[in-house]
Amino acid sequence: MKKEKNIRTYTTEELKARRAKSRTDLRRVDAMTDEKLERLVAEDERGLKPDWTRAKLILPQARQSVHLRLEQETIEYFKSQGKGHISRMQAVLKSYVDAHKGQAKG
Repeated sequence: MKKEKNIRTYTTEELKARRAKSRTDLRRVDAMTDEKLERLVAEDERGLKPDWTRAKLILPQARQSVHLRLEQETIEYFKSQGKGHISRMQAVLKSYVDAHKGQAKG
């Protein structure tokens, strides 16, 4: 079975802690039927209209393949975080570039 990237697993204690922090009146929600809850959500969202007038189309930039030699410790660290280690390395490098854009060289 393929593991979904958005599925999270919590212990009972973690769920209780998350529920305690919630600002939602969960007792009230638990007492409602599914139909009533769906109706309330639909009513709440009825007035929401996205503002597309300022939307901008941003196309992803083409990527270039490079050969890069990295220290084993660096590779192991990113691989230990699971699938997508190359994308995470790219994100770290991009964050560094974004943070240093416009700074004087030297």
